Amino acid sequence: MLFNSLDFAVFLPIVFILYWFVCNRKLGVQNTLLVIASYMFYAWWDWRFLSLIFFSTCIDYCIGLALSKEQDHFKRKLLLWVSICVNLGLLGFFKYYNFFLENFVNAFTAFGANLRYSSLNIILPVGISFYTFQTLSYTIDIYRKQLEPTKNFISFMAFVSFFPQLVAGPIERAKKLLPQFETTRVFDFEKAKDGLKQALWGLFKKMVIADNCARFVDEFFGHYEAYSGSTLLIGAFFFTIQIYCDFSGYSDIAIGVSRLFGFNLSKNFAFPYFAKNIAQFWRRWHMSLTTWFRDYVYIPLGGNQGTKAFQIRNTILLFVLIGFWHGAAWKFIVYGFINALYFLPLIIWRPKRTDRNDVNTNHLIPSRAEFIGMVKTFAFLVLVRVFFRADNLQTGVSYLSKIFSVSFFTVPEFANRIDAIVLFIVILVFMSIEWVGKTNEYAIEQFAVTWKRSYRWCFYYVLVCCIFYFYAKPQQFIYFQF
Repeated sequence: MLFNSLDFAVFLPIVFILYWFVCNRKLGVQNTLLVIASYMFYAWWDWRFLSLIFFSTCIDYCIGLALSKEQDHFKRKLLLWVSICVNLGLLGFFKYYNFFLENFVNAFTAFGANLRYSSLNIILPVGISFYTFQTLSYTIDIYRKQLEPTKNFISFMAFVSFFPQLVAGPIERAKKLLPQFETTRVFDFEKAKDGLKQALWGLFKKMVIADNCARFVDEFFGHYEAYSGSTLLIGAFFFTIQIYCDFSGYSDIAIGVSRLFGFNLSKNFAFPYFAKNIAQFWRRWHMSLTTWFRDYVYIPLGGNQGTKAFQIRNTILLFVLIGFWHGAAWKFIVYGFINALYFLPLIIWRPKRTDRNDVNTNHLIPSRAEFIGMVKTFAFLVLVRVFFRADNLQTGVSYLSKIFSVSFFTVPEFANRIDAIVLFIVILVFMSIEWVGKTNEYAIEQFAVTWKRSYRWCFYYVLVCCIFYFYAKPQQFIYFQF
């Protein structure tokens, strides 16, 4: 079920009414309702894969309880590896089986061997990368004795399958979210109102900006041979805006909807396109994923300790894994590797990391150095994200080669130029609002709060009207495929 669909517009009020007005007397009944609603939400896509969520839930629930009772170090480690192997085994099969099989055969073919094989027609379950990492963190934290396991199976089921963040995050840690399922919740009107406002901003990002950028992106990337380098650069720019508004829009909706039910989810984006360098960008982009890799991969590898060579190895491995997490294709590995290369100068030449301070939040206008840093970082992202969007690695290389050809110096030529100009203006207004609200949890949290009530509501009505005006066939969120 998509957040930007009429189905969800009917589903959400029904669950909300049942949750607060029918099931509000008992916490267990509320949690049971959330489990049922979450499984229905996921089954709307394909009910057959509910068994995977339930299986992962049962495995990690049982292993969590076993870890809390087991004191023997060897047996505890064995239990942990059972959880890791089962979860990553399922993820690896559905997401990476064909990739590894094809590359294994290609490697032998390069040496003259002729291996016969047949790939499997595997459907990638929506959200498997997200809920797998969420349940894994639960088991690992118990193994590290940083978390006590829950004995309430319904609460744990609700934690794993909570529908607002089930299919595209944020990837929540049990230490933060699970206790919220075991604590009595009371309806908070201000919290719910704030949640609706954040969800509205998320829908605006998705339906007004991301989906309209997608029209141009799909055309330019699908027929890049027919366009000049200058036109393809516009396509890369639109995709950079699209992926941010699409994914952060989903996170805003997920966090906002969660507040309607009394839950607080983690912030997933912190205005990443205002970062001065690549390190700041990755501290602000998809924060629940990057912190997951930091805590469970990067730090156990040694992090930024040891020699420069050791730090460089860990950094490259970290970014390659983050890239590979996004999909079973070489283009994602290259995407991660290029990000790592761009990151390395911060390790080699800035050992004290004096660049950690964000853009000055006390001034409306950034300094010259801050502005240059933001432009350089954004320009890098526009170019490297070509690999993210291209159909494959070869297409990405060809697309970039076309951008850097002599046709880059020609005037862009494509249909619907008026629509593109309007979209540029909308993006400019959107980024201006994001800049003004960059110190808040989300851009419009405090935006217009000092205005007269009539003006403030007029602003919200404009957002709603834009959403309905641009509403067409609902488009799937980009990160559903990951």
